[in-house]
Amino acid sequence: MKYAGMPHGMWLLYKKPFQKNLTGILGIGEKDAKIIAGRAALKYREIISGLPDFEKEDRFRMNIVNCAVLIAFLLNIKEKPPVEKLTEYYSRSMMTLPTRLFCRLGGISKFSKRDIESMKKTAALKAADRNPYSWNMDYLPYPDGSGYEARFSKCGICTLMKEYGLYDLIPAMCHLDYDMTAAGKTSEFIRDYTLASGGPYCDCGYKKKRAN
Repeated sequence: MKYAGMPHGMWLLYKKPFQKNLTGILGIGEKDAKIIAGRAALKYREIISGLPDFEKEDRFRMNIVNCAVLIAFLLNIKEKPPVEKLTEYYSRSMMTLPTRLFCRLGGISKFSKRDIESMKKTAALKAADRNPYSWNMDYLPYPDGSGYEARFSKCGICTLMKEYGLYDLIPAMCHLDYDMTAAGKTSEFIRDYTLASGGPYCDCGYKKKRAN
């Protein structure tokens, strides 16, 4: 994957909150946090350049790029934080104002004809059959018409985190689905299983919120 373009833009967008929260959430001194961020920048570029190109229709490229940002910082922290603390760190670093605006725009179009068609196309693509850093997903509409479930049998984040010995920390990333759905304001997030915690699949359920 080329570093130029979206991956570079994502680094510029998130490097400051990831650095700031090293101090604010993980208790790392500002001087050390600055050093970690500098080293993470080099590691991030290395990770990105080692990833294959994603297919044009693959909607999950941004997911793997976000994972690469977290890995780049984690590999330069001496002591890895526990999952609970890392969950807070990742959430606070990712849920910036631009992210919240992005989620809100997504929430507005959630359950639209365009959204449903996009989910169906993603399910048919089965990108992880050709790219281990992507995802395979099934689209499962709720019988009562209240929403749908995106059920994942393959996860690119699991692949990449395992390669860097960070598999046990994946649940900290999985929790962001709740935060992003809440920021969208139009659906409730429902989950029973994740692949990272030993489940048979990752289920991402989106149930329509009732209008007040």
